This record gives sequence, C-alpha cells and structure tokens, in this order.
Amino acid sequence: MQTAIFTGITAYISTSIDYLIILMVIFGSINHKDRWLVYWGDLLGTAVLVIASLIMAFVLGFVPQEWLLGLLGLIPIFMGIRLLIVGESDDDEIVEDQIKKRRNLIINVAVITIATCGADNIGIYVPIFTQATTSSLIIILLTFLVMLTLFCYIGYLLIKIPKVADILERYGMYITAIVYIGLGGYIIWESGTFQQLLRLIF
Repeated sequence: MQTAIFTGITAYISTSIDYLIILMVIFGSINHKDRWLVYWGDLLGTAVLVIASLIMAFVLGFVPQEWLLGLLGLIPIFMGIRLLIVGESDDDEIVEDQIKKRRNLIINVAVITIATCGADNIGIYVPIFTQATTSSLIIILLTFLVMLTLFCYIGYLLIKIPKVADILERYGMYITAIVYIGLGGYIIWESGTFQQLLRLIF
C-alpha cells in the first residue's frame, strides 16, 4: 500500500508540477467565485487521460513476459532527457487560445489539461498501470485524486505568492525531468527488465 501511494504521488508530481503554472494562469484570469469550476475541469481532463492510459495498459497487459513491459520505462526516461535537452513548449499560449475559444469554463480547463499534459501523462501512466495489481491501481488512482485536489489548491494560493511562483517556473522543468528519469529507471528495475537484459548479454 505504501509503495502504491508513493508511486501515485511521484507519478502525479512528475506530470503536474509544470501544470501548476498553467493553473496559476487560469486562476489569475477568472473570477474568484469560479475557482471550483477550474477544479472540476481539471478533474474531467485528468479523468480522460487516466481512462486512455488504463485502456492502453489493459491492451499491453496481454504481453506474456513482465520484463518486456518494463521496456515501457524507457518512455519516461526519454521524456526526461528530451526535456533537459530541448526544453518545454510555451503552454501559456495554449491556455490563452483555449480561454478565447471556449465559454464553458469546465470544458475549457479540461481541454487545456488534455492539451498541455496529454502526452506526458499517458507516457508516464501507462508503464505504471501495466505493472500495478488491481488493489494497488485503486490506491494509485485515489492518490491521484488527492494530489489533483492539493495541486489545484496550491495553484490557487501561488497566485498570491509571486516569489514561490518564480522559483517553480525557473526550476520546475529540471525537477520534472529528474523525476521522469527516476520513474523510468524504477519501472525497468522493478519489472526485472534490467536483470533480464544482463542475462541475455552475458
């Protein structure tokens, strides 16, 4: 249970720490009374990404050897290295464009969540979901819900603390990249992929 909670926390933070900046942009552009609509929109967008990841994990679950699934850990490692080398895209422009195009705030935030987090979330979630048992998967998803609620609240608070926001904006990319690489390495090791490759080589 503790491992599942830790996995859920680590996975969510790695895919959402940069999204705190997006949440701040959103909270800064809406009325105070609409803050709960942002939460429901974030929840809807994240739910779509989680369901897509679960479907992909279910299909990949038919691969017989567990160590082959561990090769999926290469995805977050690649994402982390790419993030360190190439950097990240300007998500603020996506936020502004979506706000102009849509009136319904819940749908608006859901679309922003999917557009800015889609590839990263699916790339991280699928390898984790393929490794999880039913009980640990439930714990991981509940952890996601708690972390989503916490991140929305923190994003709302951060618009009142500019210095903290500046630090997050400056170093968030590097934190995300390091966690991506760490998660990928953990998936490869936990599934026995690394050990199996060593046996094949030697």
